[in-house]
Amino acid sequence: MAIDVKAKAVAPAPKPRVSPGEFVRQVRAEIAKVVWPSRAETIRMTIMVLIMTTLLALFFVGIDQVLGRFVKFLLSLAA
Repeated sequence: MAIDVKAKAVAPAPKPRVSPGEFVRQVRAEIAKVVWPSRAETIRMTIMVLIMTTLLALFFVGIDQVLGRFVKFLLSLAA
C-alpha cells in the first residue's frame, strides 16, 4: 500500500514595499553597524593577498610547465 504524497512548493510571502525615503533610512542604519578595518589592517590584508596570489601564480606556472613537458614527451613518442 503506497502513499502518494506530493509536496507543494510554498512561495514565500511577498515582502512589504517601502518608500524610497524609508529605504535610505534602512541603508544608513545598516551602514552604521559596519565595522570598517583600520588603515593598518587594510595594508596588512592587501600584502597577504598579494603574497598568496604570487604563490598561486608560481604554483600554476610550475604545474603548467610540468604538464607541458609531459605532453611534448608523449607527442615525441608518437612521431
